[in-house]
Amino acid sequence: QVQLVESGGGLVQPGGSLRLSCAASGFTRDYDDIGWFRQAPGKESEGVACISLRDDFAYYADSVKGRFTISRDNAKTTVYLQMNSLKPEDTAVYYCATDRRPHRVRGRCRGARALDLSVWGQGTLVTVSS
Repeated sequence: QVQLVESGGGLVQPGGSLRLSCAASGFTRDYDDIGWFRQAPGKESEGVACISLRDDFAYYADSVKGRFTISRDNAKTTVYLQMNSLKPEDTAVYYCATDRRPHRVRGRCRGARALDLSVWGQGTLVTVSS
């Protein structure tokens, strides 16, 4: 079973930047995609960005396109989320997640909340406020 650990959250002013990291350990070769998700107080979880560990697939929610960039390291054990031009509405707990079932992460990233994912990190809080 793979384990995921997020880091990099914090307090930032509007317009600022943060980089989140998601470190994966365990049997990562059994997992194809990793996604970043967020949940704001009183709101449902939403997909932010997802990336493949095997090919060039990447997906971004409309709300973050042009501001956030998802990437992975060469060893494919860490996935990053570079967040620029942050807005107060980006305030949320950010989680990375994965699942060994094919296409499940991609579907959940695109908004299919009924698709449960088997592995989640503990989350990291991002607060955008002046």
